Amino acid sequence: MARFNRIEVALMAKQTGIVPVFYHADLDVCKKIVKACFDGGARVFEFTNRGDFAHEVFAELLKYTAKEIPEIILGIGSVLDPATASLYIQNGTNFIVAPILNPEVAKVCNRRKIAWMPGCGSVSEISYAEELGAEIVKIFPATQVGGPEFIKAVKGPMPWSNIMPTGGVIPTKENITEWISAGAYCVGLGSQLFVKNEEGEYDYEKITEAVAHSIQVINELR
Repeated sequence: MARFNRIEVALMAKQTGIVPVFYHADLDVCKKIVKACFDGGARVFEFTNRGDFAHEVFAELLKYTAKEIPEIILGIGSVLDPATASLYIQNGTNFIVAPILNPEVAKVCNRRKIAWMPGCGSVSEISYAEELGAEIVKIFPATQVGGPEFIKAVKGPMPWSNIMPTGGVIPTKENITEWISAGAYCVGLGSQLFVKNEEGEYDYEKITEAVAHSIQVINELR
């Protein structure tokens, strides 16, 4: 069962301003990544449903965070269908993110009051997602859909829309400033956030620094 309700998820995403997005098959790596992000100030974290047995890794990661980092809100991304959504809800996910808008997934999430963030690429899809109960709508791939100017344009006639760009967001002051200034509710940060050292291993200290820097930039803008 989810430890955080959909309102808590939405408010925390707004408060911190970033949602790290990550997948790895190695549980130990995932634990270290989540801890590094948490140490930098992240409180909402999206693990993506990408590889074989991803649900098993997620279940163990959720147990770890519940015990060791109870303040972190862990959710699942890349969910395309209601069966997969149900699987992760059974595992205890706190929210579900998707690259597409599937109304059947919305039904599954709404029955259990699980936050659902569908991927949209047009004004009509954003409006339909909100009609289906999405508090936060993800635009994906954000850069290809239209970038910050797309969000700015949507917020004109639909100022109530809470938009999270994911895909192409870079953890630099300049890039984050563009998205937040355009009206983004929060930003999803993927591969660009998870830097590696010269040996090809994740540099957890630099990841913590990048997370802290990104949150600081957002706080200064607000």
